Amino acid sequence: MASLPEQVRAMAAESSFRFHCHPGVSCFTACCRDLELALSPYDVIRLKQALALSSHDFLERYAIIEFGPDDLYPKVYLAMIDDGQASCPFVDAYSGCQVYHDRPNACRIYPMGRGVSLDEHGKSKEQFIIIHEDHCRGFAEDQNQTVQDWQNDQETHGYNRFNDLLLPLLVPYDQAQTSQRLSSAEANLFIDTLYNLELFKSRFSRSSTDSDALPDNDPALLRYAIDWLQQQWQPAR
Repeated sequence: MASLPEQVRAMAAESSFRFHCHPGVSCFTACCRDLELALSPYDVIRLKQALALSSHDFLERYAIIEFGPDDLYPKVYLAMIDDGQASCPFVDAYSGCQVYHDRPNACRIYPMGRGVSLDEHGKSKEQFIIIHEDHCRGFAEDQNQTVQDWQNDQETHGYNRFNDLLLPLLVPYDQAQTSQRLSSAEANLFIDTLYNLELFKSRFSRSSTDSDALPDNDPALLRYAIDWLQQQWQPAR
């Protein structure tokens, strides 16, 4: 693992740590401000369903899509409130997260972080970190758990599963291709396929005689969309 910042340390999967967050800690919701929160396609599914929005409307109201010259693929971020603190639009200082049941995976797993890489055989390998920010009082609470316990408690496994399905798209097996940036057309297709499932379903239904094969629910449709996009790119990438 590359050199880590002072407040970050690597964690083994069997490691334990002391942490507990609840409304009684003095820093409650402080971690919901002044941050860049990247959203995965599955994050968007959960949030837009919780808010009873279409994918298009969620992206219009609550997301920022960036594809800078140094980015290999576009990234979707939650649009924060312009209140001088870059606050999450779904957080209330007194009652906390208003979409807690469907909060993004990065929020769930905090103060942990999880990274995944592919080996030469295309098998995924997990790496974990713990982020010990100065403002966080949760580390002073008397509650211990293992890395696995924390993931179980925060119900991250469904999110992890969908994020890992994206790895073949985001991390090519051939390491010589890792600097191959998506074209503008590919970047648009990436967003339209994975983050705007209603648009993907509509376009697929118009262009394919096999539209009856499309799943009815969003999680299954996302899995289908990931497989479809990988097939589209495989000959050229």
